[in-house]
Amino acid sequence: MSRTTAPAPVDRKDDGATSPNGLSHGLKQRHLSMIALGGVIGAGLFVGSGAGIAAAGPSIVVAYAISGLLVMLVMRMLGEMSAANPASGSFSVHAERAIGPWAGFTAGWSFWFLLCVAVGLEGIGAAKIMTGWFPGTPEWAWVALFMLVFCVTNLAAVKNFGEFEFWFAALKVGAIVLFLGIGVLAIVGVLPGTDAPGTSNLTGDGGFFPHGSEGLIVGLLASVFAYGGLETVTIAAAESEHPVAGVAKAVRTAMWRIAIFYIGSMAVIVTLVPWGDEAVVEKGPYVATLDHLGIPAAGQIMNVVVLIALLSAMNANVYGASRMACSLVDRGQGPKALGRKFGGVPRPAVLVSSVFGFACVLLSYWRPDDIFVWLLNTIGAIILVVWFFIAVSQLLLRRRTEREAPEKLVVKMWAYPALTWVALAGMAAIFFLMAREEGTRVQLYWTGGLTLLLAVAGYVRQRAAARSAS
Repeated sequence: MSRTTAPAPVDRKDDGATSPNGLSHGLKQRHLSMIALGGVIGAGLFVGSGAGIAAAGPSIVVAYAISGLLVMLVMRMLGEMSAANPASGSFSVHAERAIGPWAGFTAGWSFWFLLCVAVGLEGIGAAKIMTGWFPGTPEWAWVALFMLVFCVTNLAAVKNFGEFEFWFAALKVGAIVLFLGIGVLAIVGVLPGTDAPGTSNLTGDGGFFPHGSEGLIVGLLASVFAYGGLETVTIAAAESEHPVAGVAKAVRTAMWRIAIFYIGSMAVIVTLVPWGDEAVVEKGPYVATLDHLGIPAAGQIMNVVVLIALLSAMNANVYGASRMACSLVDRGQGPKALGRKFGGVPRPAVLVSSVFGFACVLLSYWRPDDIFVWLLNTIGAIILVVWFFIAVSQLLLRRRTEREAPEKLVVKMWAYPALTWVALAGMAAIFFLMAREEGTRVQLYWTGGLTLLLAVAGYVRQRAAARSAS
């Protein structure tokens, strides 16, 4: 099979200038570090983890630890490739270089689709909080306002995106650190007005595995998709002052953040609050824990934090979608108009990504029972598809880089290739578990359908390019 492989738009300049693909180097190291730190903290952690706790009980800690280990391996692989060849297309560029243009096309456009739909979902979530504070105001108006703010932010210089994310992430990190601090004090019995719970909530009411292995599986599937968002830091790295050093530092420090923020939070929550408490799902596990400890105005405090997390995710996803679309166009895999840049910013890509996201919101009102549900099911397992492309790409590119330019391996995957194969086996296991569970089987089918459609389209484009080049 003949194929053409377009050169990946790489950027190894650390001088703060404009990169070869026309994007500016407006992100500072503090921006990149905070994007990496804040990207792991989303609304899925603050709210969505409640369903996982209800299904798995205290064993949710094990579920988050297992999925966290998989995410650590994926990020290490992605960090190795991104430090060697920083590019705004990140894993899409790496997949193209390793497997072929069809793979870059499939990984890139599926991720773009995921981010655009996610922008709409996050906008809806943020609007619900605002209408709770301002009853009678229409949700769509709040979504439109948020979309406008972040569209304008991303249309301007990339440093504006960096500043927004810096402060959003700082507030999220501060909230998590404060929660963990209060939780630890309560667990050891030194928080005023509380007694140490001991292990009663971990071993009582059905034990550590109240629903057995099935509950652990449901919790595992819920935890996997809560980790989405870490990939944005490798996209942003291409527009940082020092791309190679920046992504290397961000990836290296992402490991302990996952352990502390996710696994630590789950351990604190299930130690302090009975896992069967309905408030864990209804209010969210963090609000339920603070209410259980008698913290005043816990609900409103966490609503503010969740709102910040949602707005941060909207901002980051508009940015990530626009850069991914721009990178695809630069490699001849999308409409040329999307790739135009003004002052180092791909403004048409920002506008189209924002409009697509807002269209998803309108569909939630116009067609809530069919098209919107289809959108939700389609994006259900895309992040796993992306991780699969990352692992296969790293497996192939590591050998090539060691042979051609070993000095580029600033970050190295641990125990290569053994742990890469372990990660691939873990992904295959999750796909299998999704196929077993009725609630996730439909998502797997729809995501598979979209992936197959994009792969066929990408392969047709690749063959056409090969024929025109010959």
